[in-house]
Amino acid sequence: MFSQFVLLAIGLAILVFGADLLVRGARAIALAFGISTLVVGLTVVAFGTSAPELFVSVAAALDGKGDVAIGNVIGSNIFNILIIIGLTALLAPIHIARSISWREMPIMLISAGLFWIFAMDGTFSQLAGAVFAIGIFL
Repeated sequence: MFSQFVLLAIGLAILVFGADLLVRGARAIALAFGISTLVVGLTVVAFGTSAPELFVSVAAALDGKGDVAIGNVIGSNIFNILIIIGLTALLAPIHIARSISWREMPIMLISAGLFWIFAMDGTFSQLAGAVFAIGIFL
């Protein structure tokens, strides 16, 4: 039991160190190429932090456990929106540019609405997957 706590502590330490490297690297990429940090955050950092969820969801879906894949995605989004943003705002105010609110929030709401529409029949089809996969590139 003690070894499990040690491994958990080591894993968390590696996670924090890796996250710090990811953010610093993404910021360096943005500065080097003259790209806004928002764009890099919406692409490089978003993919980097979501890659483990992608692999878990794909493995679960291939194993016939679609509920785990959907639960992983929905749970992660709920956690990120409510806990991560909530705790961050408790520590320091988060200033959001009006342009971001008007551009990014509708995308999030449209994505959530499309997910709900596609999943209403109890199946998230390959067509729905294609719509969402194409949507990320748009």
